[in-house]
Amino acid sequence: MLQPRRLTTLSANLICMASMLVWAAGLPAAELLIGPLTPLPLTALRMLTALALLLPLWLALEGLQSLRRASWTRGLFVGGIGFGLGAYLLVSAQSLTDPITIAVITAAMPVIGITLECLLDGRRLGGALILGVALSLCGGLISYGGKLGSGGFGLGALMAVVSVVCYTWGSRATVKSFPDLSPLGRATVTLAGATAVTTLAAGLQVSLGGPSPDWSAIGPPQIVALLIYGIGALAVSQVLWIISVGHLGIGVASLHGNATPFYVMVFLVMLGGSWSWTQALAAAIVVLGVLVAQGRMPRRSAETIRRDNPMS
Repeated sequence: MLQPRRLTTLSANLICMASMLVWAAGLPAAELLIGPLTPLPLTALRMLTALALLLPLWLALEGLQSLRRASWTRGLFVGGIGFGLGAYLLVSAQSLTDPITIAVITAAMPVIGITLECLLDGRRLGGALILGVALSLCGGLISYGGKLGSGGFGLGALMAVVSVVCYTWGSRATVKSFPDLSPLGRATVTLAGATAVTTLAAGLQVSLGGPSPDWSAIGPPQIVALLIYGIGALAVSQVLWIISVGHLGIGVASLHGNATPFYVMVFLVMLGGSWSWTQALAAAIVVLGVLVAQGRMPRRSAETIRRDNPMS
């Protein structure tokens, strides 16, 4: 099994930022896929695409023994709920709203993550942490300009909130449940669980007469979008995310999520959209919040993470 190098706090934060950046690229890509592919088949295809990269890579780098040691049953549970159900709800939410609305709703992630740490890990709320979360939330909301997209606060927004809860819980559970696996192994075993659950659910949906994919509408642009959505915004992003959660904890790592609207805006600019200095300023506020939240916690965080996560 590969032994990952110990990361510095700076390196872990940069990896987390990279994870958010790559994940954000998947939201515009998903727009090309929603329609020809209904949410459940799209989620299953995305999971299969990511697993097709990660499973052979894990086998090649760490060998068959690492796969045999993994708790696949636990991976089915954590991955199915945290990432399978979470991803399905996210795609469903985006089909009812828009990419920026989805990104803004992820502003709730730091609150959920830190709540989990307080309830399950005994973390205490300090002034620096509270201020950091407040800055991150403000940055996430400012980046959207105080408006909601076409979906409003309806069913799509509710699905997005539940998706964030599932994903936050699943991220923490991935790190806690597989302390003997590398970040690549952790990401792969839980994505395998998510793939199994979503593929079975999609098959049942179609067999029972539910909406099926419009394969005739799938062309080269949609195939490229699926590769971005599955390989980049899931496989690569997930490994980077699990690395950062293992070193920073889910609370601090989730603060980075509030810069996602800025990253989405950057990709939309590349596709012909307009640049917003308001969103750029908001992203800077999020970064400030991340720095403030960690300003008085480095020693305690490192000690706690080493105790709870022997591989970090």
